[in-house]
Amino acid sequence: MATLCENRFEGKPRDASSAAPTYAPAMIRSVMNRSDWATLLTLALIWGAAFFFISVAVSEIAPLTYVWLRLTIAAAALWLFLWWRGEPLALPRRTWGAILVLALLNNAIPFALFGWGQTQIASGLASILNATTPIWGVIVAHLFTSDERITPRKIAGVLLGFGGVSLMIGPGLLSSLGTDILAQLACVVAALCYAIAGVWARRFKAIGMPPVTVATGQLTMGALVMLPVALHVDRPWLSSAPSLGAWAAIFALALVCTAFAYVLYFRLIDSAGATNALLVTLLVPPTAILLGGLFLNEVLALRDLAGLALIAVGLAAIDGRLFALVRRPVPA
Repeated sequence: MATLCENRFEGKPRDASSAAPTYAPAMIRSVMNRSDWATLLTLALIWGAAFFFISVAVSEIAPLTYVWLRLTIAAAALWLFLWWRGEPLALPRRTWGAILVLALLNNAIPFALFGWGQTQIASGLASILNATTPIWGVIVAHLFTSDERITPRKIAGVLLGFGGVSLMIGPGLLSSLGTDILAQLACVVAALCYAIAGVWARRFKAIGMPPVTVATGQLTMGALVMLPVALHVDRPWLSSAPSLGAWAAIFALALVCTAFAYVLYFRLIDSAGATNALLVTLLVPPTAILLGGLFLNEVLALRDLAGLALIAVGLAAIDGRLFALVRRPVPA
């Protein structure tokens, strides 16, 4: 049954492309190495600031227009990067359908849902709902892959990590769960989309497509999809011009939090798998809180440190190496 589901979900690589691999994809590691952890922490640092930028952007720009601007600028930046390196996009025609699905699941739908949701609820609450992504990721990967199976250790690690995020966000913010239910449901659906997209993106590793190519194709397709939607729904020409602060937030989201971050993200999926890559959403809320404490003179409460410790234990449980050392028998 698992094999049938895997074939149905991931498809056959030879049907997706007739082109030869353009780079040598890495083998997926269930236990992340130092390079994987460095990439994961870098993504957490980048995406930890993204919720702040989103709040600034959607305060002046309609959500769908914000998504289109973010995707368009990010796609243009990656096209310029490929041109500067003298590399063609090299996306076979048969892969564009899969790229479209990835753009919808990883960009257009979740960006729009989070953008609209943050017009109704606080960015902190949106970030904790986003932190449910690894939970969905463990389930989706178990159902539709053969090498990322669910284990009690993974379940325990994800639940510990989510508990740590909840503790850091605080009972005051959690008490607002249940109000603005549609906005919260939108954020949960967006998190589910991210989880499905993480598993869907594995197919591009199988046909040897470099992460920068996948990211460029995804963002380009997402921008093309969002253009008519934003024009029809938001009618941006009727709105007042955004301030310099809103434009700065858009460019930060597009260039750093989208273009650069997605290249890192797809590289991490290639090497460590979807389940491990999705762990970044557990680190986003504590990263935002720690950045506030370091650079905005926000006071770190005791529960913040306790939540950070709980997240660390959860990540260690998912990684497995620390617990393997504890269980390792001592030789006679």
